[in-house]
Amino acid sequence: MRLILLVLALLVGALASPPAARAGGTLTIGLTQYPATLNPNIESMLAKVYVEGMTLRPLTAYDQDWKPVCMVCTELPDLAKGTAQLETTPDGRKGIAVTYSLQPDATWGDGTPVTTDDVKFTWEVGRNPNSGVSNFELYKRIYKLDVLDAKRFTFHLDRVDFDYQSAGDFRLLPAHIERPIFEADPAQYRFRTAFDSDPTNPGLAFGPYKIVSLTPGSEIVLARNPTWWGEKPFFDRVVLRTIENTAALEANLLSGSIDMIAGSLGLSLDQALAFEKRHGDAYRVIYKPRLVYEHLAPNLDNPILADLKVRQALLLGADRETISKQLFAGKQPVADSSVSPLDWIYDPDVEHYPYDPARAGRLLDEAGWHRGPGGIRRNDKGEPLRLSLMTTAGNRSRELVEQVLQAQWKQLGIEVTIKNEPARVFFGQTVTQRAFPGLAMFAWLSSPENVPRTTLYCDQIPTAENHWAGQNVQGYCNKDMDRLIDAIETELDRDKRKALWARLQARYAETLPALPLYWRADPYVLPKWLEGVRPTGHQNPTTLWIENWRRKDG
Repeated sequence: MRLILLVLALLVGALASPPAARAGGTLTIGLTQYPATLNPNIESMLAKVYVEGMTLRPLTAYDQDWKPVCMVCTELPDLAKGTAQLETTPDGRKGIAVTYSLQPDATWGDGTPVTTDDVKFTWEVGRNPNSGVSNFELYKRIYKLDVLDAKRFTFHLDRVDFDYQSAGDFRLLPAHIERPIFEADPAQYRFRTAFDSDPTNPGLAFGPYKIVSLTPGSEIVLARNPTWWGEKPFFDRVVLRTIENTAALEANLLSGSIDMIAGSLGLSLDQALAFEKRHGDAYRVIYKPRLVYEHLAPNLDNPILADLKVRQALLLGADRETISKQLFAGKQPVADSSVSPLDWIYDPDVEHYPYDPARAGRLLDEAGWHRGPGGIRRNDKGEPLRLSLMTTAGNRSRELVEQVLQAQWKQLGIEVTIKNEPARVFFGQTVTQRAFPGLAMFAWLSSPENVPRTTLYCDQIPTAENHWAGQNVQGYCNKDMDRLIDAIETELDRDKRKALWARLQARYAETLPALPLYWRADPYVLPKWLEGVRPTGHQNPTTLWIENWRRKDG
């Protein structure tokens, strides 16, 4: 009798429970950018990082809780465990040796094991001055590499960095594919990499997915990678569809052409707020404050923008509070520097530039720009105060901000011309090669307590001579800032480091290497049947954990 009752109870329970979702099918994601390159170490376009999250894994990353974790390694190096050891560099400085082990089952999609040969090759590419890698500073400071065996290696770093456990910008290249291309001509490598010439080669991926087809500028199709060592991803295929116009992106979602919109590469905040009011019963909208710094990068080779008083006047003449309230419902707070209020190192006492057009006008007068016929300011030579402003075409939010700034600066006597470009051109050429003549509006993504060496240090200015390596695209050089960056990186005491961060933020506000606009909150528009998507709030994309995404049961 008890057995019969137990069987009946199990049957009732089974009938009452919703059926488990069957794995498979296709997930189609809409985004506003298409990568300028798919090589993981050349350029830093967000669309590329989003794709890489599915096809590759960095050595380490910050997770959704902002903690450093291993991705393709097995354990973070640790001074207490002996996998990190203090040492003296050949030139007598304090350095550190950090040892990593690669995931034992990590394998490229063509069956070739991921080994220290790939580590060694990636390091060689990064240290070659002709390669044009984005973060060449990382490879400079790894002055020596010891290969211990096929899966273990030691980096020797030329300084003791507080963030010594992390190596998120060290992204492996497949030596068996890329080495012949690189060795043939290092200076041409960035243009000939197999990631762009042969992107569907399975040997370029060791993540949960691999690229199986693409239409340049339009679509990338990914399928499960059978050599992936981790949890099997739920979806058979993932399609990334680029729709640069955000209004068209929304229309494609509603028509069913796409299933979701990538948060950091999707709708503007004002569009998402309006969308949620109309369609919140059918979709889930997540607003995630992020370490994403929207700003105006001035080309400091332009003599007008090289004048600090002009940069100060531009910032004082921009009503950023009103922009935040009226365009973004206050969800994207005004930025005062490149350090977010979400980060523990933020200094609330940093100088703030309020909207003050009267003071802005006085600064322009002091800089030698006086109002002339038609209200436009001119210098003593009669040249007009004219600037160009550029951003990504089709991004409704940025284009609205541009129009507001153009109108506000016109009231100051500044003539602003707007010239936007598709994101692939804007990031792939114009920004990277410092080809914007005036101001460029875009965002920097960062990790928690991210030291801005690549964007502010004097030797990080991209030039033709260094093959456009580095991310200091504004051309800023300030030796005091360089010294602060050096001091922060090597200060292990948390309280002392926070004091140094306060000084860096003050210096940033004093010298204005960029004009801060606001901190972004990205809206993720998801179907209600999709679960497992956890926005990180920092530079590492949600796709680094795509194997956790799945269709809800029921």
